[in-house]
Amino acid sequence: MNPRIKPELQAKFLQYLNNRHNQANEGFTLIELLVVVIIIGVLAAIALPSLLGQVNKAKQSEGKNNIGAINRAQQAYYLENQAFNTDLTVLGIAIKTQTDNYNYTSVINGATTGSNLAVISHNALSRKVALRSYIGIVGTTTGDGATSEALTLAYACETDDSGIKNAVTIATGHGCPATFRSLAR
Repeated sequence: MNPRIKPELQAKFLQYLNNRHNQANEGFTLIELLVVVIIIGVLAAIALPSLLGQVNKAKQSEGKNNIGAINRAQQAYYLENQAFNTDLTVLGIAIKTQTDNYNYTSVINGATTGSNLAVISHNALSRKVALRSYIGIVGTTTGDGATSEALTLAYACETDDSGIKNAVTIATGHGCPATFRSLAR
């Protein structure tokens, strides 16, 4: 056996090593990089509007949840004290009167105790243009006649658009005002 390699095989082996060395130094071309950047840009342009809408929905959930909590706290407070209260700290819930997204106010309409007209409304007024405002209404009514105890009714309402920023007062406790739609009863 001859320890020498045939010249044809030696040439092919050197060619193989040379090709392998050239392939290791190759990278992406400018065209390939541009195509990838364009694809990422198109995907981001499609997803961004949907993402921004979800961010506003998350911020609006603060107003919805706080109005619901205030309504439930007012009902509990009325059951214990036979009166409504406009001070959120007295209700025992940890809701600030002003947050980054909303201002919270309470307005008593009609009597404050035991009458059929005892109504209080709570406003979650949006501080940002893209957010909707909310109102919670808690009122009393007499039962079905079988009992003389007062019942409390609660409504949570949302603006039809995000433009309403003024304080809302309600004269009765029977549903949402015209510029709001009912969320739950």
